[in-house]
Amino acid sequence: MLNPRFLFLLILIALSACIETQSSKGQEDTPNAAPQVPTNPSGRMVSLLGTVLPPKQLSERVMGKRLEQLEDARKKYESDPENLDNIIWYGRRMAYLGRYQEAIRIYSIGLDLNPNSYRLLRHRGHRYITVRKFDAAIEDLQRAAFYARPAENKIEPDGLPNRLNKPLSNDKFNIWYHLGIAYYLKGNYDKAISSFKKCITYADNDDLIVATTDWFYMTYRKIGNLPAAQELLAPISRRMNIVENYAYHQRLMMYQGHYQPEDLLDKADRDNDSIDPTIGYGVANWYLYNGQVDIATELIDKILRNPQWDGFGYIAAEVDKVSLGNL
Repeated sequence: MLNPRFLFLLILIALSACIETQSSKGQEDTPNAAPQVPTNPSGRMVSLLGTVLPPKQLSERVMGKRLEQLEDARKKYESDPENLDNIIWYGRRMAYLGRYQEAIRIYSIGLDLNPNSYRLLRHRGHRYITVRKFDAAIEDLQRAAFYARPAENKIEPDGLPNRLNKPLSNDKFNIWYHLGIAYYLKGNYDKAISSFKKCITYADNDDLIVATTDWFYMTYRKIGNLPAAQELLAPISRRMNIVENYAYHQRLMMYQGHYQPEDLLDKADRDNDSIDPTIGYGVANWYLYNGQVDIATELIDKILRNPQWDGFGYIAAEVDKVSLGNL
């Protein structure tokens, strides 16, 4: 005859196994269950210099609106988590709040389902740049370029609409543009040049032309090829139809000699302690090209005191600060 305590133990084990089986079966039978995305609103970020970066600064009104948009995107995602647009918009809305690590996790979940999606790879590659993981960005964007080759090129919808509420960029432009920037930040200027050459073929409006030309110009100047850099400026004129990329246009006007560096600094949103990263990085580079390293270093330091640490100009300033520190 079995010991009563042993018999009781057997019954408990059997009941536990039954409950676990029913629980697992219930999860398997739930259609389209959305994978859980870890929540980490603080999103601790560290710069290339090893400093902890502050949370993204947004006004109360903008924060409220973006949180509403995120909640709407989350509901759509959870209602149909295999829908590619739902995955992309959930990630984009998360990123617009500065929660870049969470956005990357969302894109990664999507890529588990759609490993060849050039759209997901393009967005994750972009955000890998933001979190300073340049090698991962390059890998994603190279794959995006490969898978996008046979696809029809389409306008990419805006998450933060411009003043005309008119999207300006397209899928293939965004892939090559971000790949070029990732190579530039990595210091692989030959591949950056190849990427920007490809990118410019998809630049079908003045905003895209000035954005590409500016990074392309800086890349040539980094390797000391002034004639090639100057040649890029030929199509650039004062009377271009610019909707968004005013800073890039003004920087190109400075390279052409229409503006002096101080003219741009006067236009920049700056105070005695910091400066707008987009304008500031172009001007700092101009001083570097012309051998005025002390002024360039001072401007880079002011860029790095600006709270807009997620912009490409700020990230590039970090890269140059590291380089200047190693001279």
